[in-house]
Amino acid sequence: MMRSLLIAGVLLSAMASTSAQTTLRVGDQKGNSQAVMQAAGVLKDVPYKIEWKEFPAAAPLLEALGAGAIDTGLVGDAPFTFAAAANVPVKAIGTIRQSRDGLAILVPRDSKIHSFEDLRGKKIATGRGSIGHQLILAALEAKGWSPSDVQIVFLAPSDAKVAYTQGSVDAWSTWEPYVSQEEVLFRSVRVITAEGITPGLGFQVASPDAIRDKRPELEDFLRRLTAARAWSLSNVGAYAETWGKLMNIPPAVPLNWLSRAKIHVAPIDDSVVAGEQQTIDLYFRAGLIKQKLNAADIVDRSFSEAIGKGTGL
Repeated sequence: MMRSLLIAGVLLSAMASTSAQTTLRVGDQKGNSQAVMQAAGVLKDVPYKIEWKEFPAAAPLLEALGAGAIDTGLVGDAPFTFAAAANVPVKAIGTIRQSRDGLAILVPRDSKIHSFEDLRGKKIATGRGSIGHQLILAALEAKGWSPSDVQIVFLAPSDAKVAYTQGSVDAWSTWEPYVSQEEVLFRSVRVITAEGITPGLGFQVASPDAIRDKRPELEDFLRRLTAARAWSLSNVGAYAETWGKLMNIPPAVPLNWLSRAKIHVAPIDDSVVAGEQQTIDLYFRAGLIKQKLNAADIVDRSFSEAIGKGTGL
């Protein structure tokens, strides 16, 4: 009996040791997931190592995931679609839902542009295949315009910021926290938002290798992220403070962003698949992707139980 207990103890110790040595490499954008998880206190007893890697936008994050440099990360539906169509090995394993007011086309405070209609023939900066690009295309379709009715200038966020500030472009189609940063610090104006125009989905994505080899870690991470997002809905101030310190940005910026965003994690269900198909179809019509994907083929619903457990962490 004693020998059996001893063997069992050794096995459990070995399993715990193996788990502790596992590293989950997580891609993040502007401290998004890391800040909320730190603020919510859900990172204190993680039985594996989390290696955070920061990215300025979804495109380089997805490139890193495709190259095997990270296991999972947070991206918008548009860049996710762009990457999947380019045969990047990636699957959506969870949905990030939020208000669409923070995806917007901005103009400087002293601009003579006051509506989307005023943008005809103007230069709009955004990232190719980004959710900012998605917003422009969806807005053009909603207005019955053609893509040639505006001049889209493809730039990474840092370069877009410079061009926008210097007046090399007339507007900037971007996302949070860039939108709030411009609104709060520089009094930029949103001339149109994604509300009622795009699905507004974000995804926690993972590589097929990570789904196969690190499923317990991914499930646990999703559970903790879900719990942290649920906590943040009633603790916006604490989350904003943590994010501001992490990014070295005045707390008024994240407070503006997070107060209206109402970010939460949800399982991938039929409505999510339909929303993702909407983005796929938009990009296919615009010629941005050459193959019309089936949304159901690029999502993995098997993490729904882990997300469901998140609110009870």
